[in-house]
This record gives sequence, C-alpha cells and structure tokens, in this order.
Amino acid sequence: MPDLLRPPRLVRPTTRVRESFLAGEWADHLASGDPAAWLEPAGRDFETFVAERRRVQRRWGVPCTTFWYVSGRHYLGTLLVRHRLTPELAEVGGHVGYHVVPAWRRQGHASRMLAAGLVECRRLCLERVLLTCAAGNEPSRRVILSNGGVHDGRARGEDRFWIDLGEADTANRAHDT
Repeated sequence: MPDLLRPPRLVRPTTRVRESFLAGEWADHLASGDPAAWLEPAGRDFETFVAERRRVQRRWGVPCTTFWYVSGRHYLGTLLVRHRLTPELAEVGGHVGYHVVPAWRRQGHASRMLAAGLVECRRLCLERVLLTCAAGNEPSRRVILSNGGVHDGRARGEDRFWIDLGEADTANRAHDT
C-alpha cells in the first residue's frame, strides 16, 4: 500500500481513480464474498459508470448522492447519502452508508470520511441522520460513535444511531479522537 501524498477528501465519483477503484472494490468483494456483478459495467466503460454515479440516483425509493473518498489517484472508499428515509430505511440502512476498501482499513479513514459526509448531509439540510450497522460490527460502531452517534436500540440485527447535525461542529469530532 503506497503512502498518501495528500490528505484524502470526499469527492463526487471521478475517472481519475479507475485502477484503484476497480482493484479496491474487487478486493472488498473477494473479502466479503458478496457478488461482484455490479463491477462488470465499471470494467467495461468506467466513464459511463462514473457519470451515472455523479448524478443523484434513486435507490431504495429515495434520492441518493454518492461520494468517493480519494487521495490523488487512490480510491479509499465510498459514502452514500440517502436524502430521506422510508419506513424500511428508518429500521435498517438509515441516511448514510459507507465502506473503506480492505487495503485502507484500520487507519482512521472511515471516521474522517463519515465526518466529511456529515458536512454533505448538512448541505442537504438534514438536521439529524440515522446510521445503522450490524450488531457485531464493532469497527463501524466506533466510527459512528466518534462522530457523535447516539445509540437508539436495535432493529432486525442492526444497531441504530442518530447524529444530530445541529450540534457543535460534528465534522471535527473524528479528528479529535
């Protein structure tokens, strides 16, 4: 894994990270065992794949904005903001989903990526956001808590956390931990 010459930042999807995106997402799917068929269009026509993700998409029945966490040509992960909740997302899924690809995990990137994502949530005029994670996912739990998450029980095996965006600068909390 190379050293990052620039601090990573949250950006709209970009073609500049083609090779590291494909490598990172493929490694993520090999590690998780999840199907990787969704990556095939990216391998065939990355420009179209990126263009589709730069637009606000409708997924899970709501508008969603996709961001990538990058440093130069290095893709580290994805953060997705769902602009509102459906009854289903209010139980499992929430407003924000994120992941860091395996090569960049356990280095604080997820906490900083979520902090930057909360800034984007504020730009969408969200006052409070729901995040969920599997009950046994301790790394994600720590990321959410470091960004001001307040535990609000469990639904269908997922721990639920609310983050109030009206509180003092949530974006800096992850940097202080």
